Amino acid sequence: MNPITLFLTAIAAAIGGYFASQNNINAAVPFFVIAAIIFFALKMANQWEKFVILRAGRLHSVKGPGLFLIVPVLDNIAVVIDERIQTTAFNAEQALTKDTVPVNVDAIIFWRVHNAEKAALAITNYRQAIERVAQSTLRETIGASMLASLLSDRQAADAHLRDVIAQKTADWGISVISVEIRDVAIPEALQNAMSRQAQAEREKQARVILGSSEAEIAAKFVEAATVYADHPAALQLRAMNIIYETTKERGATILLPTSMVDALNPAKRT
Repeated sequence: MNPITLFLTAIAAAIGGYFASQNNINAAVPFFVIAAIIFFALKMANQWEKFVILRAGRLHSVKGPGLFLIVPVLDNIAVVIDERIQTTAFNAEQALTKDTVPVNVDAIIFWRVHNAEKAALAITNYRQAIERVAQSTLRETIGASMLASLLSDRQAADAHLRDVIAQKTADWGISVISVEIRDVAIPEALQNAMSRQAQAEREKQARVILGSSEAEIAAKFVEAATVYADHPAALQLRAMNIIYETTKERGATILLPTSMVDALNPAKRT
């Protein structure tokens, strides 16, 4: 009961009570009748509410928001519809993907009633129906999708679910705003297999990169060997630079064969 109806009913009843206390029954009775009429006839709907009213079993009107009157006894408020955005969580347990992988999928749907008359008269329980339709549509989507696409492209799956569910619920006066897949759970054994596969792919890529690097290094060595073959002095300078780089730290002592020393001394060789 809304506070305005209670307030006006109390005022009318108080006035009737005052006249009754003065033994003026003729004046008191009309106020008691008015109080009863206000109590049963004056209704108020909030901004987000719609009242579906049946008169003698037939649809009479949809009222709200604000104050409105009904005919007591003859009129009946069949249902009060909340037109705000609603959320419903649903899931599909042990559903098989197109590549026969069992998955558990949790999702949530955002929806609202845009036609209170249809929501009240076209279906018995629109909230329960939305949950059932969403769940069955999710299972259909999983069955038509490969596991890889379901994991990697959730936005496409969300859009598909929204379109299909919206089409099924349009006749009930329901608008589907969005559908979001929150989690896709796969068996632990399959997770381990996918992890090993990813690791093998990374190792394969690392070996390919290493092999490519070795090929580039070998090509550079061949190029350097060609230069050294045409310019022996360059090879000698390189050899002496290597010896210098080796001995410049920690005072290391290097023993060189006599033949190598002679090779580094062009004057002695000639």
